[in-house]
Amino acid sequence: MADGAAHLDALKKHTPADDQINWVTAFFMAVFHVGALAALFFFSWKLLLLLLVINWVSGSLGIGMGYHRLLTHRGYKTPKWVEYFLTVCGTLALEGGPIFWVATHRIHHQLTDVPGDPHSPIDGKWWSHMGWILSGRSMHHDTTTLARYVPDLAKDRFHVWITKYHYIPLTVLGLILLAIGGWKWVLWGIFLRVVFGLHSTWAVNSATHMWGSRRFATKDLSTNNWLVAMFTFGEGWHNNHHAHPTSARHGLTWYELDVNWYGIWMLKKLGLAKQIRIAKADQALPSAPLVAAAKAESFAD
Repeated sequence: MADGAAHLDALKKHTPADDQINWVTAFFMAVFHVGALAALFFFSWKLLLLLLVINWVSGSLGIGMGYHRLLTHRGYKTPKWVEYFLTVCGTLALEGGPIFWVATHRIHHQLTDVPGDPHSPIDGKWWSHMGWILSGRSMHHDTTTLARYVPDLAKDRFHVWITKYHYIPLTVLGLILLAIGGWKWVLWGIFLRVVFGLHSTWAVNSATHMWGSRRFATKDLSTNNWLVAMFTFGEGWHNNHHAHPTSARHGLTWYELDVNWYGIWMLKKLGLAKQIRIAKADQALPSAPLVAAAKAESFAD
């Protein structure tokens, strides 16, 4: 733990107080939303395809398979180079570095829909969707908190480094798109794609805790929302996920489309994923002691 905390000292930064707006974040959010609106004036099928392909890389490979199911919950294991590749893909979503992202999500699972949850609709619909990201406290935990919730990542120098410089891969991608296709490619491949991906992810925090069906009687507000699942490659089967958080598969029936699970399945077939945890639709909820043990195990090496 001490060694991990020492590595995390590199991530220290000044942040606004809890009741203040993070103006740096607000500025970039405004710029990206303006860029997204501008992109709509330059529609073409080629640009739409560009957006969809890069969105799959950042949203499915990066956020769903990487940040969420691998780094946060350790629902499966991969060689380190695969883990690092998926992590870099995740930085392209502009959702912050892996350590801040994972810490925030682990806190969410520990305190789901109770005081202390970073983004619950019990604090307001707007807050759960986007308001929390504009607050001084969002994803900027002190190094002590980070070391407690992400001891596994805190010991990994790559994850510490990519968390500090998470904007570099997106910047490089933007320059490549500019060189190949000009500003139209940047507007669609960066600005509009990022904004679409952000709101899709935020809908998991907001919409799937307000609207949808509930297969499992969890002690929170989580639901299964097919529309959110469609936009997030399977992350919208949120009640399934909260019932069995370490399961690498969220769509538990044939009709619950889960592209992220298909990606993990493909990694398994290629010999790049192992120790895959899979829940079943008729599987009983784990008892409280088992839930606590699963959380502790997901935080460990």
